[in-house]
Formats: sequence, C-alpha cells, structure tokens
Amino acid sequence: MKKLATILAGVGALSLSATMAVDSAKAEWTPKKPVELIIMAGKGGGADQMARLWQGIIQQNDLSPRPFIPVNKPGGSGAEALQYLDSKAGDNHVVMVTLNSYYTTPIMQSELNIDITKFTPIARMALDTFLLWVRSDSGIEDLDSYVAKVKESGKDWKVGGTGSGQEDSILTAMMEAEFGYDVTYIPFPGGGTVAKNLIGGHIDSTVNNPSEQSEFYRAGQSKPLVQFNDERSSAYPDTPTAKELGHDIVYYMQRSINGPADMDPEAVAFYRDLFKKVFDSEEWQKFCNEDGIDCNEWLDADGLTEFHKNGLQRHKNLIEQVGASAITGE
Repeated sequence: MKKLATILAGVGALSLSATMAVDSAKAEWTPKKPVELIIMAGKGGGADQMARLWQGIIQQNDLSPRPFIPVNKPGGSGAEALQYLDSKAGDNHVVMVTLNSYYTTPIMQSELNIDITKFTPIARMALDTFLLWVRSDSGIEDLDSYVAKVKESGKDWKVGGTGSGQEDSILTAMMEAEFGYDVTYIPFPGGGTVAKNLIGGHIDSTVNNPSEQSEFYRAGQSKPLVQFNDERSSAYPDTPTAKELGHDIVYYMQRSINGPADMDPEAVAFYRDLFKKVFDSEEWQKFCNEDGIDCNEWLDADGLTEFHKNGLQRHKNLIEQVGASAITGE
C-alpha cells in the first residue's frame, strides 16, 4: 500500500506539474508569426506615422519575437479596414490602429453591418489634436481673417481632409455651422496627401493633425491659425484655441489599438503589456511632446471599452447635429 501511495503521489505531482506548465504557456503567449498592424488610413498620415514609429520601437527594443507589419487599408473611409478586422474573428495575429472613423464609418455606412463593440479593445495610446492650417503665403493671419476670406470665396474655398464622412469632414461641418459659411470639401485617402495638396496649392486649408503638417510647418510653408483642444498645446504655444476665441469647438482624434472579435485573453494580455511599454518609451513620449499630441493618459482594455462607448455616442450626436449631408457634401 505504501508503494502504491508513493506511485499515486508521483502521478499527482506529474499531473500538477503538467497543469502548471500548460498554465504557464498560456500566460506567456507570444506571436507565432508576423503580426498584421492594420492602419485604417493611407500612407503619410498621422495614423500611418504612428504605426510605423510603434513598429520601430517594438523592433528596436525586442518587444516581440515576431515582427509587426504595417498594412494600410484606407478604402471607403476605413470601411476596408473594418471589414477586414471583422473577417478575422479569433485571429491572434491581427491588430488595428484606429481613428475616429472607427466610429463614424459604421454610422455613415450602415450597410457594412459593422458592430465595433464586438471587436477587442487593447489600449488607447493618445488623443491626437487638430489645427486649422493655411499656407504661409496666404495672407491670412488669424481666425477672423480666415472666416472673412472663406465667406468671400464661398464654395470656391476648398478644404482638404482625410476621407468623407469621417473626422476631418465632421470638423469642417462643425466649423461651417459655427461660422455660417459653406466650403467645398475635398476628400483624400490620407492626411499626408492632404498636407501635400495644401502646400501644392490644390486646396486652400486643412484641419490636419500636427504630425501630418509638421514637416511643412517647420519648413515655414504652412501655419496654424487655431487649435481645437481644450487648452493650448506646448508644441504650439502661440496658437490660440477656438474656445479662447469664443467658439465652442473641441475635437480630438483617438489613437488606439484594437483587435478582432474573440481574441484569446492571453494574446490580449501580451498586446496590452507590449503597447504599454511602447507608450512609456522615450521615443513615443518625445514624438507626442514635439507634435502636441496628448499622451498623458494610457487606457487599458477596460478604460478603452468605456471610451469607445462614449466616443460612438458622441459621434452619433455630432452627425445628427450637423447633418449627414453636411459631412459628406452630398
């Protein structure tokens, strides 16, 4: 009996050891193949720049045993990216960099049947900002002279933005409603293209994110007239906010990481920890500070879930407030 008890004890120890090994393997999940880093906008824009910076930080700091591969899917104002993510349910090797089109495109294009609440929130990396930009040689010095010029030009005034029915067009519609003018809105596949078209004289103004215009701003080719933040950013201390000037227009762009539905919890934990390290990195914080991006608060999955809930409702309200036709230009 004593011998049998010893054998059974040994078997129990082996079983426990095996269970612990399985649990340990689960807890230490890592990618087994390259990770697709989907970008729901075109090359050169804010989301694209950030995704490629994150890719570099991950690679340089050996944060993942497999590389992250940026993939741009800007079609249909982000519809292409959303449909792709929707098709990848249960795939632990796909994550997406999201913009506010994460909210607006499913609202504006209900035929997509995309429910973002089914996706997997991972982390919010930043709140990006918007500024009103004109060329430095435009002769426009401030918001008042801008509004006067636009009213004089009417529909001949061309505002460029990323996509139709998403963040840039919403902010443009908010300004039209506030100042009582009408412009011609011209959509482009990405913020980088928007910025280049402003400098090239093909459009008259933009509401680019700072990272999209920074190259031309530092070269003295473009200038910001107003910020749409709660407070002036340290990167643009001489540029007033719309609120300061008596106009209640505040609008931010969420920069977050989300995965497809039904990801394994262990994979979600891996990506959460990885992107927290990216968020805390010197490279990312420097980028934020130099471009006036709000990186003061990182949100994990729980915080991001609530943030998305509020963001989706706010954009439903904004679209209802200014009208879908005002946003799409139809």
